[in-house]
Amino acid sequence: MVRRPVAWIVALVLFAEGLGVAALNWLLGVVVDRQDMSLAGLDPHLTSVSSKAAGVVLGLCFALCGLVALRVALRDRAPSGAGRVLLIGAAVVHALLGAFAWGLVGVSAFLSMVVVLALIVLLLMTYDPESRPGAPADAAGPTGPAGPADAAGPTGPTGPTEPAAPARGSGEDGADGSPVTSPAAPTTP
Repeated sequence: MVRRPVAWIVALVLFAEGLGVAALNWLLGVVVDRQDMSLAGLDPHLTSVSSKAAGVVLGLCFALCGLVALRVALRDRAPSGAGRVLLIGAAVVHALLGAFAWGLVGVSAFLSMVVVLALIVLLLMTYDPESRPGAPADAAGPTGPAGPADAAGPTGPTGPTEPAAPARGSGEDGADGSPVTSPAAPTTP
């Protein structure tokens, strides 16, 4: 199966990316603090703390998405509920980062974001709930499993069922030999 290796790869990539984003923002915060840089009159210490806090929050978010992917790999089941929402959110963030990376950094950063986006989408699509291994077949139908009442014959809860009317233009003739047609449905303007 392709599914488990994809989940493991996504988990590892998201963990590495979370660590990388946190380290990069932390480094930028340290550089701003040591250089005593000011951006449009902002306090350099506030800029440094904001960069570090953003790095920690984004790193933890990607690490949490990595935990969801790791759980998917260990259980071999589709992510559900909040985990699915987290992975979809990570995919959207990677799409936006890829769009910005194309203009600001270059093609290589864009391609790396697209690869991670593709891996997340592949993880979400390969674990489709309807295609799970061991999922019960849809033999029950929309009303439930076949029971003794269904085995008795064409009777429903209120008695015998009506025979189906012939389809329009089915070629069956009426009593006078003309084709049987149903009246046209009214149309609304």
